[in-house]
Amino acid sequence: MKQQKDYYEILGVSRNSTPQEIKEAYRRLAFRYHPDRNKENPLAMEKMKEINEAYAVLSDPKKRRDYDLLREQYGSYGFERFKESYSEEDIFRGSDIFQIFEEMARNFGLRGFEEIFRELNGKGYRGFEFRRPGVFGRGFIFFGTGAGVLPIFGGKLFHYFLGKTLGLREPVRGKDIEGTIYLTSQQAAEGGKGRFFHRKRSKELIVTIPPGVKEGQKIRLKGMGEEGRNGGEPGDLYLKVKIKKPLLQRLKDLLRPYF
Repeated sequence: MKQQKDYYEILGVSRNSTPQEIKEAYRRLAFRYHPDRNKENPLAMEKMKEINEAYAVLSDPKKRRDYDLLREQYGSYGFERFKESYSEEDIFRGSDIFQIFEEMARNFGLRGFEEIFRELNGKGYRGFEFRRPGVFGRGFIFFGTGAGVLPIFGGKLFHYFLGKTLGLREPVRGKDIEGTIYLTSQQAAEGGKGRFFHRKRSKELIVTIPPGVKEGQKIRLKGMGEEGRNGGEPGDLYLKVKIKKPLLQRLKDLLRPYF
């Protein structure tokens, strides 16, 4: 059985912590477990990997929201479900970990992000940097099961550079879409299987319903959203739960304005 972790516990923050509190907690832990300050502690490297991953998730509003939703639906197994949905590249894409490491490097003479990230994640990651008048960008290209780009910053000019100069086009993830799934009160209480007709794909989906689901909660179906571009993964489908009232109750509600 896989070890079930909790990103909030790893950073020592609560589920109600603000983005600033999460960043401050990460800064303290990153400084404490920085490999340059723990050369005699072989466990510090693994701890650093843990806190980097936890911060990359909790500092991103969408990733944090997805993680919280899975925790709500699956309890402690939400971590495993999240890891099934997000690759390592997905988790770190867009993170500001780079800037935080560079601050520590300037202030305390420690190694910067590029060296540490390569040490933590292996030789499959290569850093790059480019400078042109008015344009600056840096990031990582990773190689392995499939090449991709882990951009640090640069915006539209950065993506233009990747396409024109490196001959790379960053994969674009498909958009998430939403729908509504109607359940009986028994299905919602006991869980099981539900049906949803996916109009955009003209197919019926069999949906696993977690027991105890409440009205208004959302069930996430990975990869059932819009298709991605340039080899990017598809988006997800979020089904909002609507619990059907018994026929007698619906009739009473319908006739109530007349009595």
